[in-house]
Amino acid sequence: MRPNSRFAEVLSFDIEKVAAAAGDDPDVLRLENLDTDVPPPRVAVEATMAALAEGQGNSWLPFTGLPVLREAIAADLRVRTGLGYDPMRQIVVTSGGTSAVLPLLLAATQPGERVVLTDPTYAGLLQRVRLSGAQPWLVPLRVVDGFWRLDREALSAVTEAAALLLMSPSMPSGMILDADDWAAVAAVCERTGAHLIYDAAMERIVYDGHPRIHPCHVDGLADRTIVIGSTSKEYRMIGWRIGWIAGPPDIMRLVGLAVTYNTTVSSGFAQLGAAAALTDPAGGGVAEAVAEYQARHDTVIEQLAGLPVVRAGGGWSCLVDAEALGLTAPALSARLLELGRIAATPMTAWGSEVAPRYVRLVYSNEPVKRLSDLRARFDAALA
Repeated sequence: MRPNSRFAEVLSFDIEKVAAAAGDDPDVLRLENLDTDVPPPRVAVEATMAALAEGQGNSWLPFTGLPVLREAIAADLRVRTGLGYDPMRQIVVTSGGTSAVLPLLLAATQPGERVVLTDPTYAGLLQRVRLSGAQPWLVPLRVVDGFWRLDREALSAVTEAAALLLMSPSMPSGMILDADDWAAVAAVCERTGAHLIYDAAMERIVYDGHPRIHPCHVDGLADRTIVIGSTSKEYRMIGWRIGWIAGPPDIMRLVGLAVTYNTTVSSGFAQLGAAAALTDPAGGGVAEAVAEYQARHDTVIEQLAGLPVVRAGGGWSCLVDAEALGLTAPALSARLLELGRIAATPMTAWGSEVAPRYVRLVYSNEPVKRLSDLRARFDAALA
């Protein structure tokens, strides 16, 4: 096969390798993948089942999303951002939030242009930047007072960018951007003329005492921000594969074309389920789910007291520094599985300078009771 430079630096997630090695052993703590056992909203399940029973949504059309879902997304965004998005001109539905990234990058960047991300960041973002033909510019996160913080000095050194692609809370670190961080982001966007691509997948999964700031509320960012959202994390609807992109009409015209020719259309009956979740008067169980995830996070931190684990401000995972334990991340991952019966993914593909030191622990799919012997498992792995 002839060489393909597009894939020269694209690395494997490693999640699937760890999952395959763990097999189906019920004794293994499944901390490798971003699944969850917290159930989705009942209204979403019922609406999806009703659509299937009644033969609704089994169509190729509309290519960019059902009006009822786009209207529900616009209403949700009005609450989050204070902005009025035109459902038909400024919102496009995608096959999950991650599937929104590549068509958006194709619309917002040219080959060879720079896209700023954090290190660590979600490998699905970083590797899609490479696949799009753009070039990542990685800004490191640093551990400050036990939490991940954005290195604003490194961010200020960015001299050129077509886009900044950021999350808050961020995967896999759980880092949350505060007001000063967002002001620094706005300054870079102003200086370079860049778009802000904001992946809001976990926006409301924030723990006590941490700020929740939407960039559209930050001076200078509302007109530059393109939002990626989904029902996978906040609403626990992973299998529905429903996401969306919302932004200024000029860029959204290109996004609509890229999405249409990339995935054609998301499942119509799943879109109806997503619309039900977004309009659920009970809030889709988001607050209850966040409380459960925080309890699990706090259990992990308590269990691993004294070990180099970094607290998360939100999200579904936190990171352990393998090199501080005298191991590489792949070696720690292997020892955790073999000796501790813990499936955990090394962050090899999730950054460059910072991420490869770490192993990720996902606590969204394991209840507090199952996490209560985490320290004993770690001790066995490190013995």
